[in-house]
Amino acid sequence: MTTGKINVSVENIFPLIKKFLYSDHEIFLRELVSNGTDATLKLKHLTSIGEAKVEYGNPMIEIKIDKDAKKLHIIDQGLGMTADEVEKYINQVAFSGAEEFLDKYKDSAKDSGIIGHFGLGFYSAFMVAEKVEIITKSYKDEPAAHWICDGSPEFTIEPADKTSRGTEIILHIAEDSLEFLEEGRIKTLLNKYNKFMPIPIKFGTKKETLPKPEDAPEDYKAETIEVDNIINNPTPAWTKQPTELSDEDYKNFYHELYPMQFEEPLFNIHLNVDYPFNLTGILYFPKLGSDMQIQKDKIQLYQNQVYVTDNVEGIVPEFLTMLKGVIDSPDIPLNVSRSYLQADGAVKKISNYITRKVADKLKSLFTENREDFEKKWNDIKIVLEYGMLSEDKFYEKAGAFVLYPTVDGKYFTLDELKENLKANQTDKNGKLVVLYAGNKDAQHAYIEIAREKGYEVLLLDSPIISHLIQKLEADNENLTFTRVDGDHIDNLIKKEETTISKLSEEEQTNLKTVLEGIVPAPSYTVQLEALDSNAAPFIITQPEFMRRMKEMSQSGGGGMFGMGNMPDMYNLVVNTNSELATNILNSKDKSVQENLVKQALDLAKLSQNLLKGEELTAFVKRSFELIK
Repeated sequence: MTTGKINVSVENIFPLIKKFLYSDHEIFLRELVSNGTDATLKLKHLTSIGEAKVEYGNPMIEIKIDKDAKKLHIIDQGLGMTADEVEKYINQVAFSGAEEFLDKYKDSAKDSGIIGHFGLGFYSAFMVAEKVEIITKSYKDEPAAHWICDGSPEFTIEPADKTSRGTEIILHIAEDSLEFLEEGRIKTLLNKYNKFMPIPIKFGTKKETLPKPEDAPEDYKAETIEVDNIINNPTPAWTKQPTELSDEDYKNFYHELYPMQFEEPLFNIHLNVDYPFNLTGILYFPKLGSDMQIQKDKIQLYQNQVYVTDNVEGIVPEFLTMLKGVIDSPDIPLNVSRSYLQADGAVKKISNYITRKVADKLKSLFTENREDFEKKWNDIKIVLEYGMLSEDKFYEKAGAFVLYPTVDGKYFTLDELKENLKANQTDKNGKLVVLYAGNKDAQHAYIEIAREKGYEVLLLDSPIISHLIQKLEADNENLTFTRVDGDHIDNLIKKEETTISKLSEEEQTNLKTVLEGIVPAPSYTVQLEALDSNAAPFIITQPEFMRRMKEMSQSGGGGMFGMGNMPDMYNLVVNTNSELATNILNSKDKSVQENLVKQALDLAKLSQNLLKGEELTAFVKRSFELIK
């Protein structure tokens, strides 16, 4: 029997491991299963190049619980270790056997899928165990070894009677970690971290009913047998080529990732690159609508099929974190616990690649089947509009597929929109005026006015549209956006004919004086306009600039513009060609004038959903008095 001390630089390495090395103790199982997977994949590679003269077979990793003895077993059928190798790889903390292997076989082992990066992975066992045993036999013709350590730097190595190739790790679970002897807890961890490991993982057995033989008698009773319960999928969809997968395969994998998600994804994007970095994965566009409070952290990051985290910030551009799916890359630098990204140039390259790949996919979907793309627009627009605001590279490509729908259900790209507006939606400065509604029902009256004049009205209703409009205007100097209930459209759009007011200039001055004496200032600015006699007599609009700044402050731009909580300011547009305007002007009874103005103003407020509280109560009471 050999005794010795583990070669560490500090005596208290074990307390450090137990308390501080890993952010979450549960990942010990991930690390140990990953080590077993590495040992198996190493053996696979050595047998494939003829260096290991053994039969590879169909190895698996087995997890067993011995609750009575308070032991957890992790067993692999990989290449195993000799006593000397245990001394080298286990007793020298932070010596990475995986890195040594990859360096030795760097040409032939490039695509072997070896996981391990950190020699400390094995020592995560001491976060939950008071004593750890290793019983291992190498694929080489050498005796098995038995290593024992009780959580101090002291260890023993002695011969073992193990005859089969591979390694068994036995954890004597500590009193404060007995949860890891519960079958449900282990099953949850295996499902979280090891669901797609490249080697089959056995956890217990399950009953399976044998198929009924063709010549079975009528009274045949189905036979059930005990079979290995393999809890993982060693060949998930992202490890395959897109040509190997059907639409149904992609959908099935989506439901494998998100078993509680019942809606089908809209479409997927398969990522597959091996230069200048290695990255595979599948991203899914779920139905998103216009809700900015969508749950993020639904993309899972893997490293060689080992789950790392669902916080992919920095790897995936922020606007795409609302998607779902998987990204797998051995080239993403992680710290010792594989849980947090480090600043690295490769990560930025990966982020740029994903942005480009998503943009290219969206363009191809738009080009190949525009009708289907238009049907899905409302479910994906929030991601694309956010992408245009946050990623310049995406913005550059977005013009080819981002759509601008009208209230009538037509869809335009920006270039198509400009061409369509050129004929009759130009302001006095020659700019194209894009009219849009933010709420089709609330702004219905204004939409109808615009329609009657032959104007095209877009339906732009996402919560970040004000920010996007600002960017589009900055990049298109001959384009201006105005909400349909904003500054009155006849002031903005150049018309061939101008409507003449029935009132003289003197009458208009007198009318404005009367109105300004009754309409509350400074919330409302009175404007007199000569509109069609059939148009509403009083119309409330909001200055486009002020309304847009207020919207941006409410959706997160307030700090940027220093606007804070901006006051509400409106225009009261009074149609001087309306009969009501004439009646107000000609009335000699000031109380009648006041009632007419108040009633008309309240009706205009009501149409804009601005009449509330005491004002609404007074309006209803006054209306009943009028119809008595």
